[in-house]
Amino acid sequence: MDLTFTPRQRAFRAEVRAWLAEHVPADPLPSMDTAAGFARHREWERTLAGAGLAAVSWPREYGGRGADLIDWLIFEEEYWAAGAPGRVTQNGIFLLAPTLLAYGTEEQKRRHLPRMVRADDVWAQAWSEPEAGSDLAALRATAAPDGDGWRLNGQKTWSSRAVHADWCFGLFRSDPGSERHRGLTYFMLPLDSDGVTVRPIAQLDGEAGFAEIFFDDVFVPADGVLGGIGQGWKVAMATTSSERGLTLRSPGRFMATADRLLELARDSADQALRDAAVQAWSDSEAYRLHTFQAAARLAEGAELGAASSLMKVFWSELDLRMHELALDLLGPDAPLAGRWLDGFLFALAGPIYAGTNEIQRNIIAERVLGLPR
Repeated sequence: MDLTFTPRQRAFRAEVRAWLAEHVPADPLPSMDTAAGFARHREWERTLAGAGLAAVSWPREYGGRGADLIDWLIFEEEYWAAGAPGRVTQNGIFLLAPTLLAYGTEEQKRRHLPRMVRADDVWAQAWSEPEAGSDLAALRATAAPDGDGWRLNGQKTWSSRAVHADWCFGLFRSDPGSERHRGLTYFMLPLDSDGVTVRPIAQLDGEAGFAEIFFDDVFVPADGVLGGIGQGWKVAMATTSSERGLTLRSPGRFMATADRLLELARDSADQALRDAAVQAWSDSEAYRLHTFQAAARLAEGAELGAASSLMKVFWSELDLRMHELALDLLGPDAPLAGRWLDGFLFALAGPIYAGTNEIQRNIIAERVLGLPR
Protein backbone atom coordinates (compact mmCIF):
# COMPACT_ATOMS: atom_id res chain seq x y z
CA MET A 1 0.00 0.00 0.00
CA ASP A 2 1.02 3.65 -0.48
CA LEU A 3 2.10 5.12 2.86
CA THR A 4 2.52 8.64 1.49
CA PHE A 5 0.02 10.98 3.10
CA THR A 6 -1.92 13.27 0.79
CA PRO A 7 -1.86 17.07 1.14
CA ARG A 8 -5.38 16.89 2.60
CA GLN A 9 -4.30 14.31 5.19
CA ARG A 10 -1.26 16.39 6.14
CA ALA A 11 -3.49 19.44 6.54
CA PHE A 12 -5.85 17.44 8.75
CA ARG A 13 -2.92 16.31 10.91
CA ALA A 14 -1.76 19.91 11.28
CA GLU A 15 -5.28 21.04 12.22
CA VAL A 16 -5.63 18.33 14.88
CA ARG A 17 -2.14 18.98 16.28
CA ALA A 18 -2.80 22.71 16.61
CA TRP A 19 -6.20 22.19 18.26
CA LEU A 20 -4.82 19.69 20.77
CA ALA A 21 -1.89 21.97 21.62
CA GLU A 22 -4.39 24.67 22.55
CA HIS A 23 -6.99 22.56 24.36
CA VAL A 24 -5.39 19.54 26.08
CA PRO A 25 -5.47 20.19 29.85
CA ALA A 26 -2.10 21.17 31.28
CA ASP A 27 -2.56 18.82 34.23
CA PRO A 28 -3.89 15.26 34.03
CA LEU A 29 -7.58 14.87 34.80
CA PRO A 30 -8.59 12.93 37.92
CA SER A 31 -9.19 9.22 37.46
CA MET A 32 -12.32 8.52 35.43
CA ASP A 33 -13.10 5.75 37.95
CA THR A 34 -14.09 8.44 40.48
CA ALA A 35 -17.28 10.48 40.29
CA ALA A 36 -15.38 13.76 39.99
CA GLY A 37 -12.96 12.37 37.42
CA PHE A 38 -15.78 10.84 35.40
CA ALA A 39 -17.52 14.22 35.25
CA ARG A 40 -14.31 15.97 34.13
CA HIS A 41 -13.74 13.39 31.42
CA ARG A 42 -17.33 13.82 30.24
CA GLU A 43 -16.71 17.57 29.98
CA TRP A 44 -13.58 16.89 27.90
CA GLU A 45 -15.58 14.67 25.54
CA ARG A 46 -18.04 17.50 25.00
CA THR A 47 -15.16 19.82 24.18
CA LEU A 48 -13.94 17.30 21.59
CA ALA A 49 -17.45 16.97 20.17
CA GLY A 50 -17.77 20.74 19.85
CA ALA A 51 -14.69 20.72 17.63
CA GLY A 52 -15.97 17.79 15.58
CA LEU A 53 -13.17 15.56 16.89
CA ALA A 54 -14.98 13.11 19.17
CA ALA A 55 -15.70 10.64 16.35
CA VAL A 56 -14.04 11.87 13.17
CA SER A 57 -14.87 8.79 11.08
CA TRP A 58 -18.63 8.86 11.75
CA PRO A 59 -21.08 10.26 9.19
CA ARG A 60 -21.76 13.96 9.68
CA GLU A 61 -25.46 13.44 10.34
CA TYR A 62 -24.61 11.58 13.55
CA GLY A 63 -22.01 14.02 14.85
CA GLY A 64 -18.85 12.93 13.02
CA ARG A 65 -16.78 14.55 10.29
CA GLY A 66 -17.34 11.95 7.58
CA ALA A 67 -13.63 11.16 7.56
CA ASP A 68 -12.19 7.77 6.64
CA LEU A 69 -10.28 5.32 8.83
CA ILE A 70 -6.92 6.69 7.70
CA ASP A 71 -7.93 10.11 9.02
CA TRP A 72 -9.03 8.48 12.26
CA LEU A 73 -5.63 6.81 12.64
CA ILE A 74 -3.95 10.16 12.00
CA PHE A 75 -6.16 11.75 14.65
CA GLU A 76 -5.28 8.99 17.12
CA GLU A 77 -1.54 9.45 16.55
CA GLU A 78 -1.81 13.15 17.31
CA TYR A 79 -4.18 12.60 20.23
CA TRP A 80 -1.89 10.23 22.11
CA ALA A 81 1.27 12.14 21.22
CA ALA A 82 -0.32 15.24 22.80
CA GLY A 83 -0.94 13.40 26.09
CA ALA A 84 -4.68 14.00 25.85
CA PRO A 85 -7.08 12.45 28.42
CA GLY A 86 -8.31 8.88 28.22
CA ARG A 87 -11.66 8.40 26.47
CA VAL A 88 -14.42 7.78 28.98
CA THR A 89 -16.76 7.25 26.01
CA GLN A 90 -14.68 4.46 24.48
CA ASN A 91 -17.21 1.65 25.08
CA GLY A 92 -19.81 3.56 23.11
CA ILE A 93 -17.77 5.33 20.44
CA PHE A 94 -15.22 2.60 19.71
CA LEU A 95 -17.22 -0.59 20.39
CA LEU A 96 -20.97 -0.07 20.17
CA ALA A 97 -21.00 2.63 17.49
CA PRO A 98 -19.37 0.57 14.68
CA THR A 99 -21.87 -2.21 15.46
CA LEU A 100 -24.77 0.23 15.58
CA LEU A 101 -23.75 1.73 12.24
CA ALA A 102 -23.65 -1.75 10.70
CA TYR A 103 -26.77 -3.31 12.25
CA GLY A 104 -28.89 -0.54 13.75
CA THR A 105 -32.08 0.88 12.34
CA GLU A 106 -32.06 4.48 11.21
CA GLU A 107 -34.17 5.36 14.25
CA GLN A 108 -31.65 3.69 16.59
CA LYS A 109 -28.72 5.51 14.97
CA ARG A 110 -30.40 8.91 15.22
CA ARG A 111 -31.46 8.27 18.80
CA HIS A 112 -28.17 7.02 20.19
CA LEU A 113 -25.21 8.24 18.14
CA PRO A 114 -25.56 12.05 18.56
CA ARG A 115 -26.03 11.63 22.32
CA MET A 116 -23.08 9.24 22.44
CA VAL A 117 -20.73 11.59 20.61
CA ARG A 118 -21.63 14.48 22.96
CA ALA A 119 -21.19 12.22 26.02
CA ASP A 120 -24.80 12.86 26.99
CA ASP A 121 -24.97 9.07 27.27
CA VAL A 122 -21.91 7.11 28.37
CA TRP A 123 -22.10 3.36 27.75
CA ALA A 124 -20.97 0.28 29.65
CA GLN A 125 -20.41 -3.17 28.16
CA ALA A 126 -22.58 -5.84 29.84
CA TRP A 127 -21.17 -9.05 28.42
CA SER A 128 -19.08 -11.09 30.84
CA GLU A 129 -20.80 -13.21 33.48
CA PRO A 130 -19.43 -15.10 36.51
CA GLU A 131 -19.34 -18.31 34.42
CA ALA A 132 -18.91 -16.71 30.98
CA GLY A 133 -15.91 -14.48 30.44
CA SER A 134 -13.73 -15.20 27.45
CA ASP A 135 -16.10 -18.10 26.73
CA LEU A 136 -18.94 -15.69 26.08
CA ALA A 137 -21.12 -18.35 24.46
CA ALA A 138 -21.60 -19.91 27.92
CA LEU A 139 -23.68 -16.95 29.11
CA ARG A 140 -26.85 -17.65 31.13
CA ALA A 141 -28.59 -14.27 31.43
CA THR A 142 -32.00 -14.56 29.81
CA ALA A 143 -34.46 -12.51 27.80
CA ALA A 144 -38.14 -13.56 27.72
CA PRO A 145 -40.79 -11.96 25.47
CA ASP A 146 -43.31 -9.78 27.28
CA GLY A 147 -45.92 -7.96 25.19
CA ASP A 148 -44.17 -5.43 22.97
CA GLY A 149 -40.80 -5.98 24.63
CA TRP A 150 -38.61 -8.29 26.69
CA ARG A 151 -37.84 -9.11 30.32
CA LEU A 152 -34.18 -9.50 31.18
CA ASN A 153 -32.88 -11.55 34.10
CA GLY A 154 -29.38 -12.48 35.17
CA GLN A 155 -26.02 -11.07 36.16
CA LYS A 156 -23.16 -9.42 34.29
CA THR A 157 -19.74 -8.64 35.75
CA TRP A 158 -16.51 -6.77 35.03
CA SER A 159 -18.51 -4.03 33.33
CA SER A 160 -16.12 -1.12 32.74
CA ARG A 161 -17.46 2.36 33.58
CA ALA A 162 -20.82 0.88 34.67
CA VAL A 163 -20.72 2.62 38.07
CA HIS A 164 -21.16 6.05 36.46
CA ALA A 165 -22.44 5.14 32.97
CA ASP A 166 -25.94 5.86 31.65
CA TRP A 167 -26.61 2.92 29.29
CA CYS A 168 -25.32 -0.59 28.68
CA PHE A 169 -25.26 -3.05 25.79
CA GLY A 170 -25.05 -6.81 26.19
CA LEU A 171 -26.02 -10.29 25.11
CA PHE A 172 -28.88 -12.33 26.59
CA ARG A 173 -30.22 -15.80 25.80
CA SER A 174 -33.61 -15.21 24.17
CA ASP A 175 -34.26 -18.86 23.21
CA PRO A 176 -34.48 -20.91 26.43
CA GLY A 177 -33.77 -24.16 24.57
CA SER A 178 -30.65 -22.87 22.83
CA GLU A 179 -27.02 -23.57 23.62
CA ARG A 180 -23.72 -21.86 22.98
CA HIS A 181 -23.77 -19.37 20.09
CA ARG A 182 -27.39 -19.90 19.09
CA GLY A 183 -30.47 -18.19 20.50
CA LEU A 184 -28.74 -15.00 21.68
CA THR A 185 -30.00 -11.44 21.26
CA TYR A 186 -28.13 -8.14 21.58
CA PHE A 187 -29.88 -5.54 23.79
CA MET A 188 -29.34 -1.85 24.60
CA LEU A 189 -30.93 -0.37 27.73
CA PRO A 190 -30.58 2.46 30.28
CA LEU A 191 -28.89 1.56 33.54
CA ASP A 192 -31.54 3.43 35.53
CA SER A 193 -34.25 1.02 34.33
CA ASP A 194 -36.46 -0.53 37.02
CA GLY A 195 -34.91 -3.80 38.17
CA VAL A 196 -31.30 -2.91 37.32
CA THR A 197 -28.83 -2.94 40.21
CA VAL A 198 -25.24 -1.78 39.67
CA ARG A 199 -22.81 -2.98 42.33
CA PRO A 200 -19.30 -1.43 42.22
CA ILE A 201 -16.24 -3.69 42.27
CA ALA A 202 -13.40 -2.02 44.17
CA GLN A 203 -9.92 -2.34 42.68
CA LEU A 204 -6.66 -2.50 44.63
CA ASP A 205 -6.53 1.30 44.63
CA GLY A 206 -10.04 1.45 46.09
CA GLU A 207 -11.59 2.93 42.97
CA ALA A 208 -14.52 1.22 41.25
CA GLY A 209 -13.45 0.90 37.63
CA PHE A 210 -15.74 -2.10 37.19
CA ALA A 211 -19.14 -3.21 38.39
CA GLU A 212 -21.53 -6.11 38.54
CA ILE A 213 -24.93 -5.51 36.97
CA PHE A 214 -27.98 -7.45 38.16
CA PHE A 215 -31.14 -7.68 36.04
CA ASP A 216 -34.37 -8.54 37.86
CA ASP A 217 -37.31 -8.66 35.43
CA VAL A 218 -36.02 -5.58 33.61
CA PHE A 219 -38.35 -4.52 30.80
CA VAL A 220 -36.74 -3.51 27.51
CA PRO A 221 -38.96 -2.34 24.63
CA ALA A 222 -38.61 -3.93 21.21
CA ASP A 223 -36.48 -1.05 19.92
CA GLY A 224 -33.81 -2.03 22.45
CA VAL A 225 -32.89 -5.02 20.28
CA LEU A 226 -29.92 -4.46 17.96
CA GLY A 227 -29.67 -6.58 14.83
CA GLY A 228 -32.68 -8.87 15.25
CA ILE A 229 -33.93 -11.56 17.60
CA GLY A 230 -31.59 -14.54 17.81
CA GLN A 231 -28.88 -12.75 15.83
CA GLY A 232 -26.89 -11.69 18.88
CA TRP A 233 -23.78 -13.74 18.23
CA LYS A 234 -23.35 -12.39 14.70
CA VAL A 235 -23.86 -8.83 15.92
CA ALA A 236 -21.54 -9.35 18.89
CA MET A 237 -18.76 -10.58 16.64
CA ALA A 238 -18.78 -7.20 14.91
CA THR A 239 -18.23 -5.58 18.32
CA THR A 240 -15.44 -7.99 19.31
CA SER A 241 -13.72 -7.41 15.98
CA SER A 242 -13.64 -3.69 16.79
CA GLU A 243 -12.56 -4.35 20.38
CA ARG A 244 -9.72 -6.74 19.54
CA GLY A 245 -8.63 -5.18 16.30
CA LEU A 246 -8.82 -1.67 14.99
CA THR A 247 -10.75 0.78 17.10
CA LEU A 248 -10.23 0.15 20.81
CA ARG A 249 -6.42 0.26 20.80
CA SER A 250 -5.08 2.35 17.97
CA PRO A 251 -1.34 2.26 17.20
CA GLY A 252 -1.05 5.94 18.15
CA ARG A 253 -1.39 4.89 21.78
CA PHE A 254 1.58 2.53 21.57
CA MET A 255 3.72 4.81 19.42
CA ALA A 256 3.38 7.51 22.08
CA THR A 257 4.45 5.00 24.76
CA ALA A 258 7.37 3.82 22.62
CA ASP A 259 8.57 7.40 22.09
CA ARG A 260 8.51 8.02 25.85
CA LEU A 261 10.34 4.73 26.36
CA LEU A 262 13.15 5.78 24.00
CA GLU A 263 13.57 9.01 25.95
CA LEU A 264 13.75 7.02 29.18
CA ALA A 265 16.35 4.63 27.74
CA ARG A 266 18.51 7.30 26.14
CA ASP A 267 20.77 7.83 29.15
CA SER A 268 20.77 4.23 30.41
CA ALA A 269 24.17 2.58 30.87
CA ASP A 270 22.64 -0.81 30.15
CA GLN A 271 23.07 -1.61 26.45
CA ALA A 272 20.63 -4.52 26.63
CA LEU A 273 17.89 -2.27 27.98
CA ARG A 274 18.59 0.35 25.31
CA ASP A 275 18.40 -2.34 22.62
CA ALA A 276 15.11 -3.58 24.08
CA ALA A 277 13.69 -0.05 23.93
CA VAL A 278 14.63 0.25 20.25
CA GLN A 279 13.02 -3.14 19.58
CA ALA A 280 9.83 -1.99 21.35
CA TRP A 281 9.73 1.11 19.15
CA SER A 282 10.20 -1.08 16.05
CA ASP A 283 7.40 -3.39 17.20
CA SER A 284 5.11 -0.39 17.73
CA GLU A 285 5.91 0.87 14.24
CA ALA A 286 5.20 -2.61 12.82
CA TYR A 287 1.78 -2.56 14.51
CA ARG A 288 1.18 0.93 13.13
CA LEU A 289 1.96 -0.12 9.56
CA HIS A 290 -0.13 -3.28 9.89
CA THR A 291 -3.08 -1.24 11.14
CA PHE A 292 -2.84 1.21 8.25
CA GLN A 293 -2.88 -1.80 5.93
CA ALA A 294 -5.94 -3.20 7.72
CA ALA A 295 -7.72 0.17 7.40
CA ALA A 296 -6.97 0.24 3.68
CA ARG A 297 -8.39 -3.27 3.30
CA LEU A 298 -11.53 -2.33 5.22
CA ALA A 299 -12.01 0.66 2.91
CA GLU A 300 -12.01 -1.79 0.00
CA GLY A 301 -14.80 -3.84 1.58
CA ALA A 302 -12.79 -6.51 3.41
CA GLU A 303 -13.51 -7.61 6.99
CA LEU A 304 -11.09 -8.16 9.86
CA GLY A 305 -12.89 -11.22 11.19
CA ALA A 306 -10.73 -13.66 13.12
CA ALA A 307 -7.59 -11.75 12.11
CA SER A 308 -8.52 -9.19 14.78
CA SER A 309 -7.36 -11.80 17.32
CA LEU A 310 -3.83 -11.51 15.91
CA MET A 311 -3.91 -7.78 16.50
CA LYS A 312 -5.25 -8.17 20.03
CA VAL A 313 -2.49 -10.59 21.08
CA PHE A 314 0.16 -8.35 19.54
CA TRP A 315 -0.88 -5.01 21.04
CA SER A 316 -1.69 -6.36 24.50
CA GLU A 317 1.65 -8.15 24.90
CA LEU A 318 3.56 -5.23 23.35
CA ASP A 319 1.99 -2.82 25.84
CA LEU A 320 2.96 -5.03 28.77
CA ARG A 321 6.55 -5.50 27.49
CA MET A 322 7.03 -1.75 27.12
CA HIS A 323 5.84 -0.98 30.63
CA GLU A 324 7.89 -3.78 32.16
CA LEU A 325 10.92 -2.39 30.35
CA ALA A 326 10.18 1.11 31.63
CA LEU A 327 10.16 -0.16 35.22
CA ASP A 328 13.47 -1.97 34.57
CA LEU A 329 14.94 1.29 33.29
CA LEU A 330 13.67 3.24 36.28
CA GLY A 331 15.14 0.63 38.63
CA PRO A 332 14.43 0.02 42.31
CA ASP A 333 14.12 3.74 42.98
CA ALA A 334 11.12 4.06 40.67
CA PRO A 335 8.31 6.12 42.23
CA LEU A 336 5.41 4.15 43.68
CA ALA A 337 3.00 6.30 41.71
CA GLY A 338 3.04 8.02 38.37
CA ARG A 339 2.40 7.48 34.70
CA TRP A 340 4.67 4.49 34.13
CA LEU A 341 3.44 2.53 37.14
CA ASP A 342 -0.21 3.33 36.39
CA GLY A 343 0.38 2.25 32.80
CA PHE A 344 2.02 -0.97 33.92
CA LEU A 345 -0.87 -1.89 36.21
CA PHE A 346 -3.34 -1.26 33.39
CA ALA A 347 -1.21 -3.17 30.87
CA LEU A 348 -1.38 -6.25 33.10
CA ALA A 349 -5.06 -6.51 32.20
CA GLY A 350 -4.44 -6.32 28.44
CA PRO A 351 -3.94 -10.07 27.88
CA ILE A 352 -7.22 -10.68 29.78
CA TYR A 353 -9.85 -8.17 28.65
CA ALA A 354 -11.43 -8.35 25.18
CA GLY A 355 -11.03 -12.14 25.45
CA THR A 356 -7.98 -13.72 27.07
CA ASN A 357 -4.96 -14.23 24.87
CA GLU A 358 -5.21 -17.97 25.42
CA ILE A 359 -8.64 -17.90 23.78
CA GLN A 360 -7.33 -15.61 21.03
CA ARG A 361 -4.53 -18.08 20.23
CA ASN A 362 -7.12 -20.83 19.86
CA ILE A 363 -9.07 -18.61 17.43
CA ILE A 364 -5.90 -17.86 15.47
CA ALA A 365 -4.97 -21.53 15.30
CA GLU A 366 -8.41 -22.72 14.16
CA ARG A 367 -9.81 -19.85 12.07
CA VAL A 368 -6.71 -18.14 10.67
CA LEU A 369 -4.22 -21.02 10.34
CA GLY A 370 -6.82 -23.75 9.80
CA LEU A 371 -5.32 -26.07 12.41
CA PRO A 372 -7.49 -28.86 13.90
CA ARG A 373 -9.22 -28.42 17.23
